[in-house]
Amino acid sequence: MLILTTGGTIDKVYFDALSRFQIGDSMVPAILQEANVTSPLRIETLLRKDSLDLTDEDRALIRETVIAADEQRVLITHGTDTMVTTALSLLGLEEKTIVLTGALQPARLKSTDAAFNLGFAMATARLAPAGVWIAMNGEVFDARAVVKDREAGEFVRTEPMTPG
Repeated sequence: MLILTTGGTIDKVYFDALSRFQIGDSMVPAILQEANVTSPLRIETLLRKDSLDLTDEDRALIRETVIAADEQRVLITHGTDTMVTTALSLLGLEEKTIVLTGALQPARLKSTDAAFNLGFAMATARLAPAGVWIAMNGEVFDARAVVKDREAGEFVRTEPMTPG
């Protein structure tokens, strides 16, 4: 399995009471070490950006990296605000299982969903059929049928999009 890190809340470091932040080093290796994950995987830091700052060029880089990877199962850590946009940009890679996940609270905080989401997404990437999926907070969503409800702070299912 390949894990690509792109930044987002999961890797945020807060500096002050005004919630100023920057994207720090990825927390993925530390989370996996703490969880005693020993299965073979490769971790690559691709970007260190808030998802609101991702560009079409960044999404093209993510797509190209997934295509070029030898691994058929790819997990991408990503900010939640534009996770669906990136997931949709990965459609059409039928031979790969691609799972995006992130966190609503930074992994560096005591109260965070990061470790759970990462583990859940790893299981999803190992078990799901080929396609593009979002795994967040105990739910798996088809990338074509999900939106982030910002008010509720969660992902919700929508009607599947028709191809074309």
